[in-house]
Amino acid sequence: MTLQEQIRANRLRSAIVVIGFVLLLLVLAGLVGVVLDVSLGVAALVVASVYALVAIVRARSMVARMTGAHEASDEEIRPLRRLVENVSIAAGLPVTPDVRIVDDPAPNAFAAGLRPETSYVGVTTGLLETMPKRELEAVIAHEVAHIRQRDTYLMTMAVVFAGVIALIADIGFRAIAYGGRSRKGGALVLVAAVVGFVLAPYAALLLRMSLSRRREFLADAGAAEILNDPEAMALALRRLELDPTTIRYADASTAHLWVESPTDRVDSDRPGISALTRWFDTHPPLPARIAALEEAGGFRLPDPLPRDEPFAVTLRRR
Repeated sequence: MTLQEQIRANRLRSAIVVIGFVLLLLVLAGLVGVVLDVSLGVAALVVASVYALVAIVRARSMVARMTGAHEASDEEIRPLRRLVENVSIAAGLPVTPDVRIVDDPAPNAFAAGLRPETSYVGVTTGLLETMPKRELEAVIAHEVAHIRQRDTYLMTMAVVFAGVIALIADIGFRAIAYGGRSRKGGALVLVAAVVGFVLAPYAALLLRMSLSRRREFLADAGAAEILNDPEAMALALRRLELDPTTIRYADASTAHLWVESPTDRVDSDRPGISALTRWFDTHPPLPARIAALEEAGGFRLPDPLPRDEPFAVTLRRR
């Protein structure tokens, strides 16, 4: 199956997941209406809709604030901007995404924005200090692939849906806790509603995770296709795998945006917990992503990795 065929198949799966979000939202609103009052169910939908609109309008700035991404002067990161521009041209984007810096020693990067015209790429200082130019270019291409495939839009909407579902579930649960009573169906409906309100946010989280995991494989493949260099992306992922640092201000709501999730690292000495927490991982394991690139490209990574000069050294010399 070609990359474009995989992208089309993934869009179909994504549409099914979005339908799942909508159905879950309607079920929750229906539970609020049945257990409490129809007017309260309508009010909950109105409040949730207002929340969703605000979240969508402010998504760009909210992500920047939650990740600590800030703008930098042209003089400071001109070579990095040029790198992003070259990759964007190769990917066929209509505009070059903005570049923002995250002051964090962990090597990582992310993309955000509802449309390619308003998207930006965030890069940590740790990534610049760790990655040679070839591998940094591959990470940038990975994020640009997300933008080109409209993953940033879909994942932003998934976060909004998950937030709305959590909000309605919280409204319903609190209303019952503070004296709400079932008008229909008696205790059985009340118990079903409580269980639904408790489990709905976790169901929304699983739906969101199902969107992001598959998209990481496709973004890796997209980076390899943009640069015609699958080994560069595999080298970058191996370097991330070997680095022990994680983002200092990791937030579960933005974990799916990063090239490597800051919340997916688990204790390998506790296999029971690891198996459970993997259900909520936003990304496939790095070894699996590397193996997919090796199989597609017909190569094996060298051991040890090349000791090329990090890109930040080039920036300091200019």
